[in-house]
Amino acid sequence: MKRDIEPCTYIMASGYRETLYTGVTSDLMARIAQHRNGTFKGFTSRYGVTLLVHFEMLGTMDAAIAREKRIKAWRRQWKINLVEEGNPQWRDLASDLGFAPFRGRGVGDGS
Repeated sequence: MKRDIEPCTYIMASGYRETLYTGVTSDLMARIAQHRNGTFKGFTSRYGVTLLVHFEMLGTMDAAIAREKRIKAWRRQWKINLVEEGNPQWRDLASDLGFAPFRGRGVGDGS
């Protein structure tokens, strides 16, 4: 059985304008679950980076990887601007994808 690949670049945050993490994946739903479950020991679990605040679906993994590298090279303020273009309230976009709301520190999450 062939696995569907959905190349994606994403930004996770610990809260409103707090710690940011930029990543790339071929399966956004699984990656969100991994971040929320603390599967990755290291940066994202250490800083509580669990809120999906931005994502871009791309046509190929090469395009997604290239976009991730560009975003990672940006200044922090540029990343904040990118998030706020499409998500000014820093809502956890994972809830739009079917995940239960996550209790983080975003503006639009009720905390």
